[in-house]
This record gives sequence, C-alpha cells and structure tokens, in this order.
Amino acid sequence: MKKVLVAGELNVDIVLQGYRSFPRPGKEVLVDDFEMVLGSASAICAMGLARLGTPVAFLGKVGDDTWGRYCLDTLKGRGIETSRVVRDPGLKTGLTVAITSPRDRALVSFLGSINALTADDLPASVFAGFAHLHVSSFFLQDKLTSRCAEVFARAHQSGVTTSLDPGYDPSERWDGPLHDALEHLDVFFPNEVELSGLSRCQGVADGLRRLDNGRTRIVAKLGAGGAMALDNGQPLHVPAFKVPTVDTTGAGDSFDAGFLNAWLRGAPLAECLRLGSACGALSTLGLGGTARQPTLAEAEALIRGAA
Repeated sequence: MKKVLVAGELNVDIVLQGYRSFPRPGKEVLVDDFEMVLGSASAICAMGLARLGTPVAFLGKVGDDTWGRYCLDTLKGRGIETSRVVRDPGLKTGLTVAITSPRDRALVSFLGSINALTADDLPASVFAGFAHLHVSSFFLQDKLTSRCAEVFARAHQSGVTTSLDPGYDPSERWDGPLHDALEHLDVFFPNEVELSGLSRCQGVADGLRRLDNGRTRIVAKLGAGGAMALDNGQPLHVPAFKVPTVDTTGAGDSFDAGFLNAWLRGAPLAECLRLGSACGALSTLGLGGTARQPTLAEAEALIRGAA
C-alpha cells in the first residue's frame, strides 16, 4: 500500500448532539448527548485512511497540554505514525464545539495550534518514503496555505501526488492563494457550498467545469445528494448510501479517506466515488468523526448491499 502523509491541524471536538432548537443569544437549549473526540478535518481523514488499511503518518503541531496529548494518543491508537507532530509548550491545542443533529451542524472553534503549521515545516526532505500528501482546512491554516502552492509543487518534485480538502471559508470571500494551489493538485475535494463559493456557479456540473484546469480531479461532495466528478468532461454522479444517521461530523473527511484509498490503488473513478460515499455514510452512524469509520470490508459490504 502507498504511504500517505497528512499535514495539517489537530484539535479536540466537543460534540453536542441532538438539539431540538438551535441556541440563540441569551437562551439555553438542551441536547441529547455529548462526546469528546478527536477533531480536525486533517486528523479525521488520517484516521479514516488508517482504518481502511492505508499506511499514514501525521505532520502537525499541538500544545504541550491535555488536549494535545489526547490528540496524539488517539492517532497512535489507530496506528498512525506521529513522530512528525511537534508538541509546542508555547501553543494551546485547538478546540471545536460542534452542535449537531441528523439534519445539520454548526461549529465554534478556538484556533490555537490549528493555524501554527507553516510551509517551512514541509521541506522537500519530509516527503521521503511517502507516495501522497493530503491537506485539509485550507482557510483555517493561513500560515501554511499562504504558500500552499509552493508546498504542493515541492511534493510533486519529490514524486508525491497531492490532494486538498478546502473546508469552509469563515470570511466567505473564497479568494486568496487557493486557485494557485489548484494548479499543483491531483485531487480536490470541495463540498457543494465550497464549490459554489469558489466557482461562483450554482449548478454542481457548472462549478466543476468552471474550476476544471485539465489536470486536477475535482470531486464534489454533495452530502445526501452523493458525489460528482467530471469523467472526460461529462458529469459522473454517484448517489449517497442511506443509513440511519446519528451525526454528520467529519463525514466529508471520511469520504476523502475512502476516495483516496481507492484512487491510490488505481481504481476507476466510479469505484473511488462509491468507496468515498460508503465511508462518508458509515461514519455518520456514531458521534464524532472517527468512532464509526469503516474498515474496507465494511465499506465494500455496504456497496454490495446497495447494488
């Protein structure tokens, strides 16, 4: 199996699940359950890849605190190599509070160590022994992504393929160096909102065509609508798998893991989309992004059952 380096943010998620009404200023609401879990899009993708059997190492920064130790212990528990994660006593590990229901979610984040990683932390030497580099949360990691195109170009020069999940832009400007980074990407994973913001198109197929540069495989994650990518210029759509959803946190990151697992094995595009969709669906069966991530056998069983 090809070894993947995931570089990015690490944080803890406090997941508050099952609200009946969304909180408003000056009001208190109750939820059905809560869980403390490993957060961050990058870490959830890494955990999903490892669960599928893909060898993974993580590169990032945490504080030398309880939250940072929790992040590292959780990664190690899934068999992920953490020797490239720096514990910096001058940082506080990032924290996200996720307020979720089967319908939707909202997030409140303290960045802390989340945006501490820089492009200088990924010199060419770091790619030795890896086949692929994945980065998530583009708009939260400004110290890294201001020079992300340089990092991806450096990876390609080292013979490493690249992928990026942009995540949501809190400023909603959808600008900056992302379009430059696209020129150095092999796979790009926006969801429907992100695709619309980046392309300025309302239709998914139109957005895919607007961003298409002839090099990057752009994969649109559509939640309950499945997933879509262009295949020789034509939209290829895979429907979502229906499961009894508990929590959608990290479902898109588990999709990324499933797609990359298949893509790195040279699978056809439709198979990559199906495995991504299956992994995303199955991850919603539990609280948080990692508790119910599937094995490859479990994801393939879901695909066979829906055929």
